[in-house]
Amino acid sequence: MRFEAGLGAALLAISAMAGAADDALMIGRFSAGDLNGWRTKAFQGETRYGFDDKSGRRALFAASQGAASGLYREIRVDLNRTPWLNWSWRVDRVLSGVDERTQAGDDYPARVYVVVAGGAAFWKTRSLVYVWSSNQPVGATWNNAFTSNARVMALRSGTKDAGGWVSEKRDIRADFRQLFGEDIDAIDAVALMTDTDNSGQGASAWYGDIYFTAR
Repeated sequence: MRFEAGLGAALLAISAMAGAADDALMIGRFSAGDLNGWRTKAFQGETRYGFDDKSGRRALFAASQGAASGLYREIRVDLNRTPWLNWSWRVDRVLSGVDERTQAGDDYPARVYVVVAGGAAFWKTRSLVYVWSSNQPVGATWNNAFTSNARVMALRSGTKDAGGWVSEKRDIRADFRQLFGEDIDAIDAVALMTDTDNSGQGASAWYGDIYFTAR
């Protein structure tokens, strides 16, 4: 699935720097049923996104059946002020028999992207991709199967934490330095996607609020 490459072209015009508070910058207020500022990027069919409370709380629900589309929000975030990305997610089951390091297996029940735009040189757009992996161990990292400009990190794996909400908190500057070997001061977009276009399987996930904090 070529979300990483396609998003680069979509980010030619990046929105102005958001006025972040020192303590938190809200990116996705999904608990309020709010998708303001988010756009859809479709590739193969469309993942269904909508709000429900079937997970035990109000959240963004995603369901894919052999489809691939994502949601993204263009927003420039100053990492000197708010370097920590926070979110929660829930997956009830994972995919079977996929090799996520190959193009044929590049499917995930849930992933969250942090994007550094390449400007006019959209091919230089780089993505840090956090995934709920079906089989790679927690902490594993690898290049996306379609482009080395996207580096993947498994935060959850398999069914160990499935069936309940889990929270994540990542230092974006530290992770970007680890996977790309360089320091950055800002990011230009956040995206999320549940996709199964390569394997043809079905997957669903819930995404809670996404926001940046100073610590």
